[in-house]
Amino acid sequence: MNEFLNQLAFGWYPYVALVVLFVGSVLRFDKDQYSWRSQSSQFLRRRQMIAGSNLFHLGVVVLFIGHFIGLLTPIGVFHAIGLTNENKQMMALLVGGIAGISALTGCTLLLHRRLFDPRIRKSSSWGDIAVLVLIWLQLVMGVFTIYYSIQELDGRGMVQLMSWAHAVLTLQPGAASRLAEVPIIFKLHIILGLTLFLITPFSRLVHIWSVPIWFLLRPGYQIVRSRSVGHPRNVPRNPMGPSFRPLAADAVTRAKAESGQTT
Repeated sequence: MNEFLNQLAFGWYPYVALVVLFVGSVLRFDKDQYSWRSQSSQFLRRRQMIAGSNLFHLGVVVLFIGHFIGLLTPIGVFHAIGLTNENKQMMALLVGGIAGISALTGCTLLLHRRLFDPRIRKSSSWGDIAVLVLIWLQLVMGVFTIYYSIQELDGRGMVQLMSWAHAVLTLQPGAASRLAEVPIIFKLHIILGLTLFLITPFSRLVHIWSVPIWFLLRPGYQIVRSRSVGHPRNVPRNPMGPSFRPLAADAVTRAKAESGQTT
């Protein structure tokens, strides 16, 4: 029975969650674009919002990138650049620990604000609160994994997780068996993470697809205004009103355009 549950959770469930994530997101964007937003409550109460949101989003972005690179990059690539398993484990503990605590602190502020402010709680749906609670639990378990990771600084557990992720990504059979000896906290962390993927198309989490990364790469620009030309006092007034244009002038302009003449 344990073997069947292990196969169900880590052999089949990842594919179900990923298929629902991508297909569901596409269908929601196609049919209900107006709901594709984070539904911010900043206008109801600004207190705790800025600090909590900044800490949470910064930490989550670092964690997501770290998990993506750390789990999906072949271990041989790290060895080729001179990064041993021990060094990678220490880097993951340091960077992931700081980012995890940052995200957990921010999420706690946001959750407290949503639960204990009467106006915000009244305007929040059960889905909004449930999603935030699930994220908070996921971050708590992520922080707790630091304790177990410290016990294996040689990176054995990390290699097992990477091996499972590669097996799932490349559709290898028996991927679930590679997590058989992993501590339960890591298994729960993975299952809850996959569950968050599963519910993304049906919740406010769908706005993660619209994160404005392009904003960081946009070219700079500067708006320059002239005090003399743009000031209303220096613009000559039309005695017939601002929207009046002589019909004759319009007719001449239209005739020239149709004949290909330029002024």
